[in-house]
Amino acid sequence: MGYNLTMNLDTFKDKKIFLLGKTRAFTQEEFLSQLRVHKIALVDEADDEVTYIIEGRMMTPYEQNAMEALYEKGVYSFVPLEVFEKLLAQEIQSNALLMSLKLSGNKERLKTFLQNEHIADTLFFQLLRLYKWQGEDFFENDDNRDITAALISRFYENIERNHNVQYATTGLFHLVEQTRNPELLEAIVSLEPIAQHPKLLARIAQHPHTPKRVLMRFLKTEEKHLLEAMAYNPHLDMELLKELVTKGQHFAQIAAQNCVLDEEVFGLLLPYAKDLALNPTLDEKMQKELLVLKDAEVNLALAHNTQLKLPFAQQLLQSGDKAIHEALYMTQKEETFLEEGFKDSLNHSALAKNPATPPHILEALYQ
Repeated sequence: MGYNLTMNLDTFKDKKIFLLGKTRAFTQEEFLSQLRVHKIALVDEADDEVTYIIEGRMMTPYEQNAMEALYEKGVYSFVPLEVFEKLLAQEIQSNALLMSLKLSGNKERLKTFLQNEHIADTLFFQLLRLYKWQGEDFFENDDNRDITAALISRFYENIERNHNVQYATTGLFHLVEQTRNPELLEAIVSLEPIAQHPKLLARIAQHPHTPKRVLMRFLKTEEKHLLEAMAYNPHLDMELLKELVTKGQHFAQIAAQNCVLDEEVFGLLLPYAKDLALNPTLDEKMQKELLVLKDAEVNLALAHNTQLKLPFAQQLLQSGDKAIHEALYMTQKEETFLEEGFKDSLNHSALAKNPATPPHILEALYQ
């Protein structure tokens, strides 16, 4: 007999089950404890009172033979161990478990739960906060290695294609780059060994999904490498930008070049017009406002902006400035504009560097 995909633990309440093989997600002791909580009896043999056979993976030849014989009887319902353990994990009383672990300080039991792939992510993060790293790095001892591996393997995309990535610090970097989970990013930031990995913290500071409260925490640290990394984050909101600008001109200049602009942000960063002019998210109105400044450095920066509108590019072309000419022919995409520039051999070097230069011009340059 098969099993019902909609079953829950109530299905097994006050029933007797027989286990073939060994538990996987739970230790034997924890497995029995969870069964007691849900009033499920585990028996040593499949007698007439047994309703469900729990079918594990790691079976001895004797157990394999026994399973085949039980199948032939056709009176039992067989449930894969993975399904049954998942049902148990879904019904764990989080508050009771957390309190028990806090009071007992049982590190091995905590590790077992952190390595249980079936518990909910919310509970996993709560348990992770209880783990003590003993002042050592992610992979510096066996326990830390096991917990770090559990973290990476739980959230890493396509982990089956990268079997060993959970055992290397690069796995954490890849995990941060992959994820869109703010809760995961916050959890990683809160891990004690992260202090030994400033580059990893910098990646998180730049991440578009890092929670605002984490970024506010970075601002308060006054760590220059974190402030600089944040300045490269294009998704900072107005409150974060205002605070970052107060930390120094260097960070404001980087932010002006990289943040996603709207009218309010543009106004805040207008004192850094030369850097703003390089920002690819400038809209037409913003570009016009910068041109009105009639500043030579701002104009040169605009000429380097690949998103500069064609009418403004043509306007800048009239300046006669050689550096501006070169920048425009290196960055503009309009074919007619580039063809016109090709007529002057002084522009050929810049056109050769422009990825938008059409093939027929490149062929002519080659000739």
